[in-house]
Amino acid sequence: MESSKVYDVVIVGAGTGGCSTALFTAKNGLKVCIVDVKKEEDIGRKVCGDAIGRHHFDNLSLPYPWNAIINEVKGMRIYSPSRSTVFEIVGEGVSGFMLKRYEFGQILLKEALRRGVELYDSTRVLKPIIDGRRVVGVTAKHMDGSIEFRGRVIVDASGATAVLRRCLPEGFLPERDVKPEDIQATYREIRLIEGEYYDYNYGEIYLSRVYAPGGYAWLFPRSDGTANIGVGVQCGRGYPNPKMLFYKFLYTVKGVSEDIINSGGGLVPTRRPLSSLVADGLILVGDSACQVNPIHGGGIGPSMYAGRLAAEAILEAYDRGSMTARDLWMYNVRYMRSYGAKQASLDVLRMFLQSLSDEDIDYGMSVRLLSEEDILKASMYGRVEAGFLEKLKRFAKGLGRIELLRKFRRAVKIMHEVRKLYEEYPVDVDGFREWLYKSKRIFIEVTVKTFINA
Repeated sequence: MESSKVYDVVIVGAGTGGCSTALFTAKNGLKVCIVDVKKEEDIGRKVCGDAIGRHHFDNLSLPYPWNAIINEVKGMRIYSPSRSTVFEIVGEGVSGFMLKRYEFGQILLKEALRRGVELYDSTRVLKPIIDGRRVVGVTAKHMDGSIEFRGRVIVDASGATAVLRRCLPEGFLPERDVKPEDIQATYREIRLIEGEYYDYNYGEIYLSRVYAPGGYAWLFPRSDGTANIGVGVQCGRGYPNPKMLFYKFLYTVKGVSEDIINSGGGLVPTRRPLSSLVADGLILVGDSACQVNPIHGGGIGPSMYAGRLAAEAILEAYDRGSMTARDLWMYNVRYMRSYGAKQASLDVLRMFLQSLSDEDIDYGMSVRLLSEEDILKASMYGRVEAGFLEKLKRFAKGLGRIELLRKFRRAVKIMHEVRKLYEEYPVDVDGFREWLYKSKRIFIEVTVKTFINA
C-alpha cells in the first residue's frame, strides 16, 4: 500500500546534522519531518570518536549537554610515527568534551520532536523524486509498504551514504560523487582501561603509515574507565582493512583491557565541503555535504553549525515563497566563507601530510617545522602564519630535508590561496561558474601535482 505525506521541509537522516536542521527550522512554525532508517530508540548509535570542541556550543549559543558528557577534555597529545616526539596541544579548538554519543543523539532528537517535528523511523529512503530540474520529494519503504514524502525543500542529511545526492541526475550538482581517496575507512572499539595508565584530560593521536596510512590512530581515555580507540585509513590506495590495522596498533599500547564494550566501523568523507550544497528544492547537510574536518575527521560540531545555517536559508526562502538554488544560495555563502574556508585550507594540509613518509613526519615534528601553536591555529582557523624571523628559523631547520621544506612552504602558500578563494565565495549563482573554475584549477592542477606526484 502506497501513501503520500506532504511537509514544508523533509529531512532525510536523524543524525546531528538532520536533527539540528530540524530543531532550528521547526521553532519558526514550519511543518517539518525527519525520515530515518533506524528505530527511534536506536537513533544516536554511531561509530564515532565521540569528542567535540567546547567552542561549537559556544558559537551556537547552545547549553552544554551535561547529561551526555562523560568528561571534559583539556587538549590533545600528538605522537610522531616513532613516538620520539609528542606535541601537547592545549587551548580553544581542542578543549571540549567526551560525549556519550547515543545520549547526545537522543537529546537532539527529543528537542526536535518537542518543537513539533514529526519522526518517521524504521523507514528507508530509496531515491529522490525529481520534477524537471527540481527535487520535490523522496520515495521510501516502511514495514507497512511504500511511502512518498513531498516537501517544498528536501534536506539530505543521510551521512556518508548520501542516499539522495548520489541518486541525482548527472549535472544536478557540480559534484555528485566523492573520490575514494577523500574518504577514510574507520574501525573503533570501546574498551575498558586497566588501572590508571591514561590521563583522561587528554586525547591521544598517533601518526603512522604502519597502523593508519593516510589517516591516524586514536586513543581517547574517559573518566568512566573506558577508552575510545580506533584507526582511520585513507581509501582508494589499496591499504589493508582498518580492523586488521587496528589490532596491529592495539598491540603497541599499554593499559587497555581485552574486554570490548562495543565495536564497529564506518566511512568518513575527509575533504573540503562540496563546491555547492544546494540545488533546486535540495540542501545538503553534514557528511553528505562533506562538512567534517579534513585533518581529524570531527563532524559533530560542523554538522550542528551547518544545520543552523541551512535552517536560516530555508526560513528566508520560505518567506520569499520559493526554494530554488538561487533562493537557498545564502546557505552556501555563509558556510563557505566561514567554516568551509577553514576546511578547504585544511584539505590542502591533509594532502600535504598524506604525501609524507613516516620519516618525513618524524623529522618535521622533531625540528618543529609546525609548532604546537601552529597546529592549534590551523585547527581553529585553517591558517599557518609566521613572521619573518620565524620563517628564517623554519628554513634553517628544514635544510636537513630540503625537499620536505620545499613541499611545506608550497603547502602553506596554497592554504592561504584556498582560504582566500573560499572567503570570496560568490554571493549569488551568477558568479559561481568562474569561482568553480578557480577552485578546480587549485585543487586539481596545482595541489595534486604538488603533493601526490611530486
